[in-house]
Order: sequence, then C-alpha cells, then structure tokens
Amino acid sequence: MFPLRGVAAALCSLSLLPSAVALTWGFPYGSQKVRGVNLGGWLVLEPWITPSIFDNTGDSRIIDEWTFGQFQNHATALPVLQNHWNTWITEADFAAIAAAGLNHVRLPIGYWAFDVSGGEPFIQGQLPYLQKAVGWAQAHNLKLIVDLHGAPGSQNGFDNSGQKMSSPMWQTKQSNIDRTSAIIKQLASMFAGNTGVVPIIAPLNEPAGFDGSQILSVTKQYWFDSYGNIRFPFGTSQQSNIVVMIHDAFQPLSSWNNFMPAPQWQGVIIDTHIYQMFSDADNHLSNSQHISTACGMLSSLSSSPLWTVVGEWTPAANDCAKYLNGRGIGSRYDGSFSGSTRVGSCTGLTGKASSFSSNYKTFLRQYWEAQVQTYEKGNQGWLQWTWKTEIADEWSYQAGLANGWIPQNPTNFQFPNICG
Repeated sequence: MFPLRGVAAALCSLSLLPSAVALTWGFPYGSQKVRGVNLGGWLVLEPWITPSIFDNTGDSRIIDEWTFGQFQNHATALPVLQNHWNTWITEADFAAIAAAGLNHVRLPIGYWAFDVSGGEPFIQGQLPYLQKAVGWAQAHNLKLIVDLHGAPGSQNGFDNSGQKMSSPMWQTKQSNIDRTSAIIKQLASMFAGNTGVVPIIAPLNEPAGFDGSQILSVTKQYWFDSYGNIRFPFGTSQQSNIVVMIHDAFQPLSSWNNFMPAPQWQGVIIDTHIYQMFSDADNHLSNSQHISTACGMLSSLSSSPLWTVVGEWTPAANDCAKYLNGRGIGSRYDGSFSGSTRVGSCTGLTGKASSFSSNYKTFLRQYWEAQVQTYEKGNQGWLQWTWKTEIADEWSYQAGLANGWIPQNPTNFQFPNICG
C-alpha cells in the first residue's frame, strides 16, 4: 500500500511488528470511554483563544506565534509569553478538570519548543511547562495526550500550526519531515517509562489531506514511521506501550479501512475532529439541524476501522468568536467574512456567558449532550476543544461548567434521548 521505510521498515524485516507480547495500555482503551478536554492556546498561541495577547502588540501583522516572534523585539515578546505560560493553565485547572469527571487532557505543543534549527523566529521556553503538566496530570489522576500541533513548514497552513500560510509546506521538504520525526523520537524517549500518565502520543495534528495527494501520501508514510518511532523507542526489539494517535487528515473514516490493521499494528487510535461552523452551509443550519447532524455522526464513527476518538469538537455552532477564522478576519455568520452570506447578528452568540439568553444556554446543553452521547456510543469517546478562552465562552468547558450547559458529571444528561 505505502512503502515502509526507516524504523518501521526495519521492524517489519525483523518480524517485530506482529507482536507476540500482549501490551497493556496506560488506560483501558476499548473498554472505558475517553472523556476529556484540550488545553488549547497554552503552549501554542491561537489569536481567538487569547485575543488580548495579539491586540496588545499594536501590530496587525502579528497573526500567529511565528509573527509574534518575528515582528517584536525578543525582550518584549518573551515576558508576555512567560507570563502567559505561567498563568493560562495551572495545577488548579488540572484539579478542576479532574473534579469535572474527566479522565484525559490533550496538550498541544509546537515543534519549535524542541527545534528552531531552521532559523525560525519562534521563542522557546515551553518544555518546562510540558513537564509541569505531566506532574499535574499524575497528581490528579488524569491521562495526558501529548499532541504535536505544529510541524516545520506547517502541515495545514492554519494559525494553530504556529504559522499561517496560504497552503501547507511541511510535506514539500524531506528535511521538514525528518525534523518532525526527530521530535517524535524525543517525545517517545521522554515518556516511554511513564505511560501510566502519558499513554498517548499524537505525532501530528490536522495534516491537510484535503490539499492534495502529495500531503496525504506523505502523511500516511509519516504515520508508519511514527508508529515505529513511538512503539520502539529503546533501540531494541522491546516495545513501549504508548498508544499512537493518528489524525484522519480530514478524510472520511472509511478511507482508513485496512490501514494499520491488527494484529500487525497495535494500539492505534484515529483522531477525528468534528466542527459545524467552517463553511457557509454549516452556519446556515438551524439549532435543530446542528443537533441532528451531530446525532448523524453515529454511523461513520461506529463503522470506523480502528479505535476512534473525537479529539476536537465544541458546543459552539457558529464562527462568531473573535478571530476564530484568523486575526482581523470576520465571521461567516454575520457576513463579515469575505464571500460569505450573512445569517444574522453574532450578538448574544459569542462572548461572555452573561450575555447569553437562557434559550441559547439550553441549546448549548442540548448540542453538547447530543455530541457526547453520539461520540461515546459511536466509538471510544471525546475531548472537547477547549478548556478555557478569554472571551468566547461558548467554546469553553470551564465556562460551560460555571454556567450550566456542561454538567459537573459528564454522564449526567438532561436530554438522554436527544438523538432519539
């Protein structure tokens, strides 16, 4: 199907991949549901999660973490980042996540935390916070998924990859891929002995498989290489029990049939992301249509060829959040996004929960429950995007808990038959 190379090829030639030893994962995947939340906007900046960090620069050219370092003096930018790293997520957040009945956190981190050897303008200093997060997860009995959210050249061109671009360039240079693989080896080495706390490594977030056959082909080869790098980090035939979480590359789950099949490949989870706001058509859906669309995901999730987790989703149903589509770019919902068709005003649909009507909060609860019920029934569970935001409460798990559209116990449903 796809030629194996590097570590994975060597392992196959040694007949090591068909494992004779049953591996025990750091969490009982397959029998217990993943219920979790993402720590978005912490170690990878996103303008819509923390718009103040970008607005306070006074420079409209600063639209992502790359330009945050590029267009500012290092002495100006570093203290802002350090203050953000120290305050945005603390141990108190881990305690609150655990108290909310969740069992996983997914932590995005960028390649630049490990490697700026390509001369990138990124500011480093994130790694001590990754280590703090591991300690906090252990203290509060949470499982931590380490997610490489940005790769050299950008794997999708999104600002959340660290560098916003018109199209991804990661797949166009072998050196980009090699640098990414080196980081995965480093992560596997760091956590191979601590899989009770870090049971999963996700070797790349959201590679843009929609951008053409080249990036999809490169991504599939990279998944094979990452499997070898993650599962065999000891330089011997000994396997680690780290689970490998591969993203669906925005392809239908059915397109991954016969990819890394058991028993040759073990402990592979597909990460799929489900959003209903990044097209005109999505924004024009009624509330009931959003709910029925979510319920309708059951079939594809149930028939997925591998364990599947919905690693990103949200009770938000529109793109009204400030900078969600990029700094300085408007929303489709209110027609301020170029080429979009206006649905209506964003007033009361984004911002602080105090501005939300009781009817809107009820919808957020119904939509949240429809998704949670579907993602658990359909496969292995879910991780909501995201734990906290500055001014987009409709996206925030923390705000949902405080304002009643997310239950303190994620299995406590007000609408248990929302999907019929």
